[in-house]
Amino acid sequence: MSQRGNCSAYPRPQLVRDAWTSLNGPWQFAIDHEGRTTHAAEVEWTHTIVVPFAPETAASGVGDTGLFRAVWYRRTFDCPVVEGSKVLLHFGAVDYQATVWVNGHLVGVHEGGYTPFTCDISVAIGAGTGCEVVVRAQDDPIDLEKPRGKQDWTLQPHSIWYPRTTGIWQTVWLETVPPAWIERIRWTPNLDRWEIGCVVWCAGRRHEGMRLRVKLTAASTLLAEDVYAVTGHEVHRRIVLSDPGIDDSRNELLWNPSRPRLIDAELTLEAVDGAVIDRVRSYTALRAVAVDGNRFVLNGRPYPLRMVLDQGYWPETGMTAPDDAALRQDVELAKAMGFNGVRKHQKLEDPRYLYWADRLGLLVWTEMPSAYRFTTASIRRTTREWMDAIDRDYSHPCVVAWVPFNESWGVPNLPNNPAERHYVRSLYYLTKTLDPTRPVIGNDGWESVATDIIGIHDYDAVPARLARRYHADEVLPRLFRRERPGGRSLVLEGKRPVEQPVMLTEFGGIACSDDPDTWGYARADSPSGLQARYVALLETIHTLGLFAGFCYTQFADTYQEANGLLTADRRPKFPLADMLAATAGYTAPVVALTTVDAPRPLPPPDEDDAT
Repeated sequence: MSQRGNCSAYPRPQLVRDAWTSLNGPWQFAIDHEGRTTHAAEVEWTHTIVVPFAPETAASGVGDTGLFRAVWYRRTFDCPVVEGSKVLLHFGAVDYQATVWVNGHLVGVHEGGYTPFTCDISVAIGAGTGCEVVVRAQDDPIDLEKPRGKQDWTLQPHSIWYPRTTGIWQTVWLETVPPAWIERIRWTPNLDRWEIGCVVWCAGRRHEGMRLRVKLTAASTLLAEDVYAVTGHEVHRRIVLSDPGIDDSRNELLWNPSRPRLIDAELTLEAVDGAVIDRVRSYTALRAVAVDGNRFVLNGRPYPLRMVLDQGYWPETGMTAPDDAALRQDVELAKAMGFNGVRKHQKLEDPRYLYWADRLGLLVWTEMPSAYRFTTASIRRTTREWMDAIDRDYSHPCVVAWVPFNESWGVPNLPNNPAERHYVRSLYYLTKTLDPTRPVIGNDGWESVATDIIGIHDYDAVPARLARRYHADEVLPRLFRRERPGGRSLVLEGKRPVEQPVMLTEFGGIACSDDPDTWGYARADSPSGLQARYVALLETIHTLGLFAGFCYTQFADTYQEANGLLTADRRPKFPLADMLAATAGYTAPVVALTTVDAPRPLPPPDEDDAT
């Protein structure tokens, strides 16, 4: 159906046009178990699937969780072409390698299961109006050399891995653009100079004398309206704002989780006579993130991070949110639980989630889904997709850190293999090159090689032991020299500066379930037991001045993992008000659990059981 003016559901929230057409809904569908079919004419269209839900999910109408190497999609619709305009076919994400035909013409090939791509289908449509789109998605279910994140490679999900996601899993949509159009926008705020950096990429046929008008407003206040000559396909400008000078007035414009002030932007391509060629809406924000000594800093001031690990799965829809309201709800729930940030774990989240985090005020650590083997292929695939991820999400104010590796996944011999250490360093420095404005955590959890923040994963269920481990004189030298949370060294080489942020970036993981097949790092026998253990654990963490922040595991139950503070369908396991008090540190002191009354640990499925 055609969507007009429905900004709240627009799939690309930082470059919005009024007119677009969603292709979500019923498509013809077929599974190619061996992946041998190469032409649409050979396909037997045996199913109907509801896009954008993956065939493994119940919401798709297919619900096949088996092992298969390829799937096929087909849909027909009317698409009249305005003379001189272009018709663009957008895919939010297709896992893993997509090949797209329109009316029998090959229009695009894309590799990478978490990043978007676009096909210009104007020529394929031609002068007619009928349009047939065919998509083939190849996705080897047991390939460990591609970025797959939490998608299991065994038939039945085990331990901390979940059902696979094959094929289309984010919105498919059409838009018509003029012969010259605004293709990409990048915003870079700079508080030191009180300015907004703006890069705009234009595509198509350039008009002689074409200009770009950029208008910035905050609420009803006009901040800037500038016009620039378009001399090539890129416009690079720094928009200097009027600095109010004093903090009270400055703070009114700064973005932070308590007051997520956004700056609305309207960008217009104009002909030499002032006629509008293309117009889009966007937004940005004034905010700065950094590390300063041993603290994380937001807008120039130390800002303790209270984060929660979020897997980003739903029971009926897998990695795809049921709808836009579900994404908004997840942001609102995280804030209601007392967290000011989330670490999106092993998933590049839908841009609509980032939109709501921007608008409602929630910090996000973006983490690259892991490949699990160290090969030339995995290096090439991961690097390319990570670059695409940074490019996609760079302008979102909520994104405050990049995490290319987690717990040495994909670099399993990091302590003993110099090549793997070079790989971690290379992605760290590549990330800093592409975005020097945010901290980068090279390998979160342990075995740090290159990082701006030392992240520690420690699932010790006894608060008293955590207090002893992280609350002692000379704690940093002892940690780096002797302690082994998770059985791994925290750092691998070189002298670590004492003045560097240290964060407990995974801990807790307390399961609350009567089902013996569920999994967690420890178990509470009841919701009240979970609440008592959570309160005691957070009370201890808040007393540990070593940490510049923390990230509790986890936001919601996810398949067999029952260690969420919420159930899989987002119901709190104990009152949200109590969660908020404990998370934010408002609770009265409680007696720390001792070894005797510690929660009973669950048997780990293997040695590498940490999420």
